[in-house]
Amino acid sequence: MNLNHHRRAAARVGVGRKAVRFGLLATAGLTAMATAATTAQAAGPGSTAGTGHGVAIANDSAHALANPGNRVRFDDSFTVHQEGTVFAAAAHNLAEADSAGCTAARPCRSVALSFQIVTMAGENIHLNAVNSSNAANHHCAGCQTLAGAYQFIVSTPRAFRLSPTALRQLADIHRRLDALGRSKAPVATVKTQADALAAQVTSILQAAAATAPKGPGIDALAVRTPTVTVHRMYTG
Repeated sequence: MNLNHHRRAAARVGVGRKAVRFGLLATAGLTAMATAATTAQAAGPGSTAGTGHGVAIANDSAHALANPGNRVRFDDSFTVHQEGTVFAAAAHNLAEADSAGCTAARPCRSVALSFQIVTMAGENIHLNAVNSSNAANHHCAGCQTLAGAYQFIVSTPRAFRLSPTALRQLADIHRRLDALGRSKAPVATVKTQADALAAQVTSILQAAAATAPKGPGIDALAVRTPTVTVHRMYTG
């Protein structure tokens, strides 16, 4: 169920350690977003649609490695999974960046950014969501290494789709994420710009969630409201 995965040469700073975030549906995050596919049709550019047959798996990653032969590396992943109605789901998202063997006189720069969007519908969904990043310098004095993972989990009581307008907006954010690969700005600035893009993704999903169907004859107060859970993890 993966969609677009882009790889570009670019830049970044830092030393790294590993961080992992586990989430159970309806846990903390930046609120409301949503829409899930009701059929197996593709929902538009940059997205995938699930069959809605009960179990969904999403697995996305970005990997960048800089070394003396390739001193500036950038990799990004931006994927939309529309899973439909499910009773169980697993979502794994990873960003991994390494810089190795460069010198202070000729340092490396490695950046990996992964954006994963997963929409699903149903009541009492069992979700295993893992969002992690890992950035490390290996014998690389003065090198810049950054890994950032963003995971957006959308849950609605009833299945529906992201609109063509929302998908176009997300595709535009994807293009701007790709453009960060050409940036020569300090890695702290790249991180700030990626956070700004993530905030725009959240706003788009929140607006989509507001249109989620409640179903005929159902008291809106008695139905679980759409939820957007955002996990953000950086190392570097």
